[in-house]
Amino acid sequence: MHSDGRPGSEESGSDSGHAEAAAGPAGQDQADGGTGGNAPAGGALVAPDPVTGQDSGGRGTSEQPHGPSGAAPPSEPAGWDSSAAPGVPPPPPFATARFEQGPTSPVGVATTPPAPPPGWAYPGPPPGYAAGPPPAPGQPYPPGPYPPTAPYPAPSIGRQPARRSSWAAPAPTRTHRWGLGAYLLAEAVFLLVAGLISIFAIGDAPPTVGTLVIALAVPTMLAASIALLITRVRGNGPRIDLGLVWSSRDVGLGLAFGFGGLALTIPASIVYVAIVGEDATSAVGDVFGGIRAGPALAILVLVIVVFIAPACEEILYRGLLWGGIEKLAGRWVAFAVSTLLFAIAHFEFTRTPLLLVVAIPIAIARLYTGRLLASIVAHQVNNLLPGIVLVLGLLGVIPMT
Repeated sequence: MHSDGRPGSEESGSDSGHAEAAAGPAGQDQADGGTGGNAPAGGALVAPDPVTGQDSGGRGTSEQPHGPSGAAPPSEPAGWDSSAAPGVPPPPPFATARFEQGPTSPVGVATTPPAPPPGWAYPGPPPGYAAGPPPAPGQPYPPGPYPPTAPYPAPSIGRQPARRSSWAAPAPTRTHRWGLGAYLLAEAVFLLVAGLISIFAIGDAPPTVGTLVIALAVPTMLAASIALLITRVRGNGPRIDLGLVWSSRDVGLGLAFGFGGLALTIPASIVYVAIVGEDATSAVGDVFGGIRAGPALAILVLVIVVFIAPACEEILYRGLLWGGIEKLAGRWVAFAVSTLLFAIAHFEFTRTPLLLVVAIPIAIARLYTGRLLASIVAHQVNNLLPGIVLVLGLLGVIPMT
């Protein structure tokens, strides 16, 4: 019955409702512009995003299956009950068999690394994988195992030699401002002090061992101290100006030149005694003749004669005098003049030729090394035998007139 009272209106309304239900998706598509809710123009189907449930156009998906009419709806994912959890099905799990994490081993327990795929032997890609591109030109090694490396060197034994710094340049040195005047000043002090000791300490009384030790050591040590002070005030110091530095090599060379000088001095002394006769004595022997001393004073005299006096004399003659002359005329002139003045300054004019023979090896040591230590050691070796004879005479072991 129709709503307007005409028969058949109820049936026609029911039929139109069924028609709208049957044409629901199509009618909705026509309302949206003639396309389906998830189908772009042309009828192509777009799969919805499994996570958001939206298609590429940003529209929500319908619960109705897509596709042509009469197609079977897609099966539900495993483990999802649409009646219990209506809505969009959950996305499939991301991990696949290739990326699944294997069982972990306990902490602190060593495990064996997994075996390579069957049929794979390094080098080369695993089965089923294509080889990578070849290395670019200039690469050190082609694809393959690394070449064997050289073994580590064995550790060295002992101390490594000291290396000089390449960036720390030595401090520049200036030419010393002292010359022959410095030597003349030191020599004048030596003569003045020796004269004063001779006048006031010894006088007319017979000398004793104590006064002789003072007369032998004090003037020489004072003159050498003035020489060192001059090099400090007017120069670069004794280390640079006089070459007064410690060196085991210079000690060895000084011993060599000293014993070599003895090999020349002993035959020259025999010739000197044969020529001069009974007057062949030294100034030190004349001063200490007939004097006796105990062991302590005798050892002190030995130290002065063998060690202290040679060092002080070398500072004066092969140090200060040599440096002043070398600055003016060169090393060879310094060699000749210092050797001659050394022989004359002992005031033993009859022994001057013998003293020249003694002085030449000492001066050669200074000339060869360019430093003062070698000549000091050579001079000490040369005074060793006279010092031993003097000590034995003071102890009364041998006669000494």
